[in-house]
Amino acid sequence: MRIDNPAFNYDQFGQQYSGYRRTDPDIAAYVNQALGDARTVLNVGAGAGSYEPADRYVTAVEPSAVMRAQRLQQGKVPAINGKADHLPFDNHSFDAAMAMVTVHHWPDMDKGLKEMRRVTKGPVVVMTFDPTALDNFWNAHYFPELIAVEKARYPTIDFIQHSLGGNTEVVPVPVSLDCVDGFQEAFYGRPEAFLEKEVRLSQSAWGFLPDDVQEALVERLRTDLASGAWDRQYGHFRTQPFFTCALRLIIAK
Repeated sequence: MRIDNPAFNYDQFGQQYSGYRRTDPDIAAYVNQALGDARTVLNVGAGAGSYEPADRYVTAVEPSAVMRAQRLQQGKVPAINGKADHLPFDNHSFDAAMAMVTVHHWPDMDKGLKEMRRVTKGPVVVMTFDPTALDNFWNAHYFPELIAVEKARYPTIDFIQHSLGGNTEVVPVPVSLDCVDGFQEAFYGRPEAFLEKEVRLSQSAWGFLPDDVQEALVERLRTDLASGAWDRQYGHFRTQPFFTCALRLIIAK
């Protein structure tokens, strides 16, 4: 699958985003550890402010007006209207920088990552999904067209490492059964969530599928949940405390 423009239109479809995509405390612990002892942190593609540390000075950059407004509703610091590939800061302006599940939206990912490296003295922390691991989730069985979209949008881990100049650490991040950040893997043990349109609207990949395709995929899952077929094959996920699949932290030193 080829996607010419990977960016999701949050100004049009992101009005309820912050209600479903929240900071999960278990994942936040990984992010905070990766940021080290940084006192000043730049958050690029900051969205509504998930995973911004409350105990550090945060500067946020976000191009969507809708998402910037949601930041204010969430009590976050106001964000600068800007894009990753042209950051309005001097070299080495920040102790650390972060980009949380946002790189795949950037039209020029390589330039954006290099810009983050340019303005940052210490660690650059990127949270993303490894496209080579997406098939390890049961979603690949029910929503193959959706996974194809994800694979077409997410950069490879090698690509991110190279753009950040090497000297990186890749950390697989386990997702808890009660994860409150509503990306797809967060509902590995709560499949009924995918039947809710509002949940799907908070997962940008669905926006790249025609409505009739979305309905067909959701109906496939709905039918197997009603018949018990999903539980017979995947029911163990309902009580599995953690699931480590495609979520990754890439930490450039």
